[in-house]
Amino acid sequence: MVPDISVGGRTYGLLNYLYGPGRRDEHIDPHLVASWMPALAPDPGRDSSATLKQLTDRLDLPVLALPKSRRPARHVWHCPVRTAPGDRPLTDTEWAEVARRIVHATGIAEAGDDKACRWIAVRHADDHIHLVATLVREDGRRPRRHSDGIRAQAECRKIEAEFGLQILNKGDRTAAQRPTSAERSKAERTGRPDTPRETLRKSVRHSLAGAASEEEFFHRLAETGLRIDKRIAPSGDTLGYKVALPGDRNRDGEPIWFSGSKLAPDLSLPRIRQRLDAGGPGEDAPAADRVDDRAARPARARREAVPLAERAVSVLGGADDEDSAAQLVGVGELLDAIAQTSPASTRKEVAEAARAFERATRSHVRAERADNRAIRSAARGIIRAGNALGKGEDGGATAMLLSTMVLATVAAVRWHSARGHAQQAAAARAAVQRLRSAYRSASAAPMNAMREQGRRVPRATRERYTGTLKTVLPEHANQVRREPGWDALVATLDQAERAGHNPDALLKQAVERRELDTADSITDVLVWRLRRIGELPATTDALRGRTDERTAQPHSNPPTRQPPETPAVTHHLEPRPRGPKL
Repeated sequence: MVPDISVGGRTYGLLNYLYGPGRRDEHIDPHLVASWMPALAPDPGRDSSATLKQLTDRLDLPVLALPKSRRPARHVWHCPVRTAPGDRPLTDTEWAEVARRIVHATGIAEAGDDKACRWIAVRHADDHIHLVATLVREDGRRPRRHSDGIRAQAECRKIEAEFGLQILNKGDRTAAQRPTSAERSKAERTGRPDTPRETLRKSVRHSLAGAASEEEFFHRLAETGLRIDKRIAPSGDTLGYKVALPGDRNRDGEPIWFSGSKLAPDLSLPRIRQRLDAGGPGEDAPAADRVDDRAARPARARREAVPLAERAVSVLGGADDEDSAAQLVGVGELLDAIAQTSPASTRKEVAEAARAFERATRSHVRAERADNRAIRSAARGIIRAGNALGKGEDGGATAMLLSTMVLATVAAVRWHSARGHAQQAAAARAAVQRLRSAYRSASAAPMNAMREQGRRVPRATRERYTGTLKTVLPEHANQVRREPGWDALVATLDQAERAGHNPDALLKQAVERRELDTADSITDVLVWRLRRIGELPATTDALRGRTDERTAQPHSNPPTRQPPETPAVTHHLEPRPRGPKL
């Protein structure tokens, strides 16, 4: 059950909408289910002699009784209350109880207070009601409605339990403010897919992803075309900022501004500065961020981001909550960066994943002293490298990174769940599903090419790799050989061996990175780990047309020369205990 409180200034306009047909004729049988005093509240939906004007006048009477100088400009309190999808329909009697309990809990009209605000509850659909109140009490005072949204949410959790409805996740006051019903209505009228609040939030987050300084953040923000208004102190220092969409104006023709803190708690200027104070790219920054922009390439930037995402997975499995919170912020920025530069085939899913995961980056665990420069630099490198193609090395590197991002978001689900962060865990879980879908799309072409290459590997060599698999990964060997990606794993081991690696040692190194039980496909995870730590191409396209001598003349023995040890990789990953698959 979801309450959504907003405040406005036109009682008649709101009632006209509630009793009208709706924007798509979706309103059915509008009528009152409860009110402050049924004998005084006319119901235009059930009484043919009652009018909206009469109902408006009755509600507004305490407001109009005040001198004009004391009347609040925004005196209309509006709170739609909606059941969750799948909940049973409530009766009018049950909705009436819901209405009375919520106006009591929020301080609008406490039970037994005959001087409380006037209010009504209108029902025009099976799954929700609209509470409307005027914010002047019968005695002329204003109601005490501090934190009314939080109190309404708490009461809804109690009602859900008592009525046998779905019990939704409890909030912790770290969520971004949701668009109001008026903002959603305006977006529908103007044909926008998102409200201005949501569009601005996304633009600000994208501008912040990987930014090395406050100046760079504002420069990126200006490049998006948004209107920006900085609050400047007499000293010349910037105290705050607000943004508006071009063309989004109120009735007076003025821009509708949103401060950073109104978009999300972590987008206020002090919180942005706190994030940037950790410093910009330094010695640990990915190479794509340390070279000239023209030399940076999407595939390289993505490959260099993988070990940083892997480190986030490792940290989230540890005991340092502050470092974990910092890594969650970094994972969020990395997702924002990938979303901005993804090929068309995966851009929508990755953008939705980033949008969902945004909620998982905030909790009461703060990362005030933790260092996430490396993963933020990876996000910066991806943005500076530009848009990736959906094919060739770019496509393979994108699949490699998305595979790791799935594991990172799964780790975020576990971390938040273990700490009782229900909303954040749900948000991370939604991101996991989106990323898995994006990965399937991104990996289809490179994995198919690797499977084709793997089928051409001689039988004797395949049997040798089977033995290697049974030695290194005995508990999963049979499952791996049944997976569709087995041929791709064979191709990768074969390519690694021809590059001078010891396939046994390389596979052992890949397996020991961390547990594999949370992976949808063990072979997929191993393929990308092997290609990264073995510095192999992310696709087999470069090998097409080049026939390996062993394909024509199979051999059953490995090369006699001793391959060099696998190159060291700068990360700090430790094996984790196995856990249940999410």
